Amino acid sequence: MNRRFGMSRGTALVVTALAAIVASTLPGSASASAETGGTGGSDHWGVIARNTMGSPVAALRKGPFGTFGVQGPLAAPPYGAGSLGIEVADHATSLADPAEKIDFGNEVDFYNKPVLDLNKLGFHVFQTGENVEYGGAKNLPTIRLEIDANLNDPTTDDYTTLTWVPDALPVTNQWSGYIDATTSGYWFLAGAEGTATGCTISAATPCTFAQVKAALDDGGDAPKILTVAVGKGRDHLWAGAVDGLRINDTIYDFEANGVRALRAN
Repeated sequence: MNRRFGMSRGTALVVTALAAIVASTLPGSASASAETGGTGGSDHWGVIARNTMGSPVAALRKGPFGTFGVQGPLAAPPYGAGSLGIEVADHATSLADPAEKIDFGNEVDFYNKPVLDLNKLGFHVFQTGENVEYGGAKNLPTIRLEIDANLNDPTTDDYTTLTWVPDALPVTNQWSGYIDATTSGYWFLAGAEGTATGCTISAATPCTFAQVKAALDDGGDAPKILTVAVGKGRDHLWAGAVDGLRINDTIYDFEANGVRALRAN
């Protein structure tokens, strides 16, 4: 059969070895990783329909490269050649025209994983000057984790969303460096869980990552992850991209043909 296709067994082995070498030399301090142990394959990543309002866009794409005049490492996605492009519209004008919101995430592979085991979170973002004009330097995507908080407080239930809001990012028209969600920005819990822990979106002193983990560790059953997503809305118009979503020791590289799980070095 090898002769029929014009390739000897020895040549095929050499080609396979070269492919393995290329796959192991990925940019951005990460290496190729087999997608095992429920760390997520591209089949389980996509728009979470029930968390989507209006007609926003979250699509795997090539680039962005640039903008024009921008050169060097910040002119291209930090991993591979693609990213997750996100577009949402502005504030609502009426109940019939709600502000847009979208989550692109994974509802399968992180289910029932311990929230308190999270220790590395963050991503890279492509920010534009127009986005800053629309909503200021804090107009950025977020990381959202639907969780079962398992708090002892009887006023809470088994569902809330744990959200990370990045610090202001004045960098425009290029890719940012890695934004560490465990050391920057703030975290809040939606609904009664936010009230019970003091980690609300309107808190005078927003919760750090360490503080929200401590608040969830209240002596009851361990909080569990339900879903993981990158999202935007419902606030300001935004058009840009995200890449290199890190969750513990795995980096999720968004490419036009799917999502690759890379092992962080």
